[in-house]
Amino acid sequence: MKVLTLALLLSLPVAQLAPPKPLRQPTTQVTKRSKGGRWYFAASGHAVYCYGPVMTVPRANGDLQRVATLCRDGSAVVPLKD
Repeated sequence: MKVLTLALLLSLPVAQLAPPKPLRQPTTQVTKRSKGGRWYFAASGHAVYCYGPVMTVPRANGDLQRVATLCRDGSAVVPLKD
């Protein structure tokens, strides 16, 4: 009987006491590209901080418009004031 009880106790799983792993902070596109940005003056009259290149894109009427890309406020494209 003692042998059976000892075998049963030894067969139970033992919880390992390891320190919990620290949680990783989620990284966003903005935090990954937080270096090398620049302030621009948007066509709406506000200042915007963007990380991507300035591009020239065609408007609906055929004119060309300068836009800043990958801005801190989450906008992919912001029209710039000339």
